[in-house]
Amino acid sequence: MQPNPAAMKSAGRKISLMMGIILSFFQSLIGQLRSGHFALPAWLLSLAVSIVVSFLISYVVPIRKIFQNVCTSWKCKPGTLKARLLETLVSDLVFTPLLTLVNVFIAWRGAVSQGARIPFLPMYLSSLWVSLLVGYVLAFFCQPLCMKLVLKNRPAGN
Repeated sequence: MQPNPAAMKSAGRKISLMMGIILSFFQSLIGQLRSGHFALPAWLLSLAVSIVVSFLISYVVPIRKIFQNVCTSWKCKPGTLKARLLETLVSDLVFTPLLTLVNVFIAWRGAVSQGARIPFLPMYLSSLWVSLLVGYVLAFFCQPLCMKLVLKNRPAGN
C-alpha cells in the first residue's frame, strides 16, 4: 500500500515544527546564557519569536524534499548514517542561521537601546558558529525522536 502523500506531508510538517520548537528553546536559552545577562522576559521574547519563525520555515521550506534531493545527490540510502548526517546538516542549515539572526537581533536591539555600542555583524557571526554546532547536535539526536513520536500513532499506509 502506497503512503498517503497528504499524510506524509502533514507528518513532515509536524516533525519540522517539533524540531523548530526544540531548536528555538535551546538556541534562545544558549544565546541568553552566552550574553552573560540572562533575563527571563528577554528569553521568553526570544523563544516566542523563534518559535514563530520556525513555524514559518516549517510551512515554507519543503524540508523532506530537500533531504531526498541531497541524499540522491550524495548517493546515500535513506536510514544510513551518511543520510542521517546529511539530513542533520540540511536541517541545521535551514533553521539555525535564521533563528540565530532573529535571536541576535533581539539581543542586539536590547543592548543598543540600553546605550551599548555593539556592532551587529561580529555579534551575529560569533553566535552563529555556536548555534550551528549546538543545532547540529540537537538535530542529530532529536530528529529521530520526533519522527518516532509523529509516526508511531499513524495508521499503516498513511
